Amino acid sequence: MDYLEKIKRMKLLWKLYKAEQIDLVFADEAGFQMVPSLPYSWQPTGKWVRILPQKGKMIRLFGLLYADNRLHIYPNQGSMNAEFIIESLDDFVQKITKPTVIILDNAPIHRAQIVKQRRRLWEQKNLYLFFLPKYSPHLNRIEILWRKMKYEWIEPKHYRSWGIYTKAVTKLIEQFGSEKYNIKFNEPFYTV
Repeated sequence: MDYLEKIKRMKLLWKLYKAEQIDLVFADEAGFQMVPSLPYSWQPTGKWVRILPQKGKMIRLFGLLYADNRLHIYPNQGSMNAEFIIESLDDFVQKITKPTVIILDNAPIHRAQIVKQRRRLWEQKNLYLFFLPKYSPHLNRIEILWRKMKYEWIEPKHYRSWGIYTKAVTKLIEQFGSEKYNIKFNEPFYTV
């Protein structure tokens, strides 16, 4: 299916969501590690900001962001793989209350054979997967959440230790949707 056809289908999904016939959920995984990305930094003259990266440790998350900004997170202690995605979605399907479409990118773990085999079972329980056009992260709202968390909401002071860092990430997840940690999305461009 080409890009324009996928956009037409996304427009239809959005109409169904707005008519409250389905829930629409944007999903993706993310890794958080203590290797800061600071494109620039301002500090008082003569005062230095020092952040020591700590490679090796990582917080791995599979996130599901509803179109209305509800957030559901599955943390992963191991490696992010198709088996973990299946475990997460097997749990998630138990929580849905109406037909739900999950929008995903084309990552190999999303397209793995074992995920494809599981789709029929999920569809029997009203959980459907929709794959974005290739190279379209801008169409997946949860990508914006990951970016805000990593590059805006996690502050230099959170890099002091692994414990502080993990508490900061946990706090962001728990407080997402609050006044301080919220994203007000515009209507998608494909709805007009």
